[in-house]
Amino acid sequence: MKRTFTEKLKIVSQALSGVPQSRLCAQYHLGQHYLENLIDRYRKYGEGGLYSKSQKKISSDFKIKLVRDFIEKGVSLRHICNENDISRTAFETWVRKARSHGYDSLRAIKRRGRPPKDMARPKKREPQTELEKLQAENLRLRAENALLKKVKALVEEQEARARLNGQKPSTN
Repeated sequence: MKRTFTEKLKIVSQALSGVPQSRLCAQYHLGQHYLENLIDRYRKYGEGGLYSKSQKKISSDFKIKLVRDFIEKGVSLRHICNENDISRTAFETWVRKARSHGYDSLRAIKRRGRPPKDMARPKKREPQTELEKLQAENLRLRAENALLKKVKALVEEQEARARLNGQKPSTN
């Protein structure tokens, strides 16, 4: 459940005024780590630390440095996330990726989502041989013929409807 800025401020002010964290966690249905994280961010950044984190671009070299600090040096997850203003889930994803595929997997640039469609018309290429020219013309004439048949069928259908309603067919 997402909490508003005012709710977070109220919870942190109660925690700093001496209300036991276990009581606050039970009262507001919070996890202990979440509450400690809110308090740490408030102490470091003030009220601005309680706003939702911005999505900023982090270079792959910096990601690797942070993940190495966590894995090799044993720096706590909470410390890294709070010091660098990174979301916990994003950092856990980096660590998981580094452990399974190596540190270089953090360098790979992977675009998220569906690849963009090329909405432009396909480029026309000139037919090289006489056979290809004739095949292209044949295809164009078939399409034109099918279109004319469709138009004729629609006109006949309109005239049939008009006759059923007792109207004279239009001259267009």
